Amino acid sequence: MTTSSELVNSPQDATPESLLALSKYLDLALDKGKSVVMMRHEVSVCSVYVGEPADEENPLARQGTIAAAVADEILELTRAGVNRIELGDQVYRFVRSFTHVAGVGAVVFGPA
Repeated sequence: MTTSSELVNSPQDATPESLLALSKYLDLALDKGKSVVMMRHEVSVCSVYVGEPADEENPLARQGTIAAAVADEILELTRAGVNRIELGDQVYRFVRSFTHVAGVGAVVFGPA
């Protein structure tokens, strides 16, 4: 696994659950040129959407939820700006940013 800081773990290191969760949503979004949007509507859960927050004509499509602890770890393992994560033979490149959607703070993982 290579993260935004370009640290390389040895093969026996386990990939964090949080990055596996993020990669699942990135696979859904980036292939379509869309973004993954995380929003915390409740204390213990974050909702995950695919779409573009600025596109008012096409609402974000809800894809599921993740535990707040998983979302927090995603934020710890990525950074604002350009990120590169390598999971096995798959490389993910994305830009992490912040915005508001309907008055709620949202973290956006968009195409790099």
